[in-house]
This record gives sequence, C-alpha cells and structure tokens, in this order.
Amino acid sequence: MADSPPLQVGERVRIHLDADHWRSAGWFEGTIIRIDPYSAHRSFYWVELDVSAEPLQSGRTSLVSVLNPRNIVRA
Repeated sequence: MADSPPLQVGERVRIHLDADHWRSAGWFEGTIIRIDPYSAHRSFYWVELDVSAEPLQSGRTSLVSVLNPRNIVRA
C-alpha cells in the first residue's frame, strides 16, 4: 500500500483473519470507523465488519482492529 494513498475513515476494505486466532478465518469486508496511530509508519485500523466474525477465545464480534498492512486492502 506504499504506492497508494493512505486509508481513511469511511473507506470500504477487506481484512484477513487467520485461523491461529479466529474460528471465522478468511477475508471479510467492512468499513474503517477509526484509525489510531501506533508508530510513525503504522496505525491500528478499526474496521466494522459487514458480518460478525468469531474469535477463538470469546463470542462473535463485528469490530476488529488491524495493525499488519498485509491484512487490509481496499474493497
């Protein structure tokens, strides 16, 4: 994503959830609702999913934070 403009609140994205932490693994679509800076080069992207996902440790959720840029792409 270095060549494209930075993601913004309100943008539609796809995020990847891996099977190591999620029962619902794979790509999910949603909307960025908040961006929290983490470092000079990374941010947490808070994404409200279109459908709920199920983590391994607790109940279903529709709000996920993404730090790794490989796991978030424009929809």
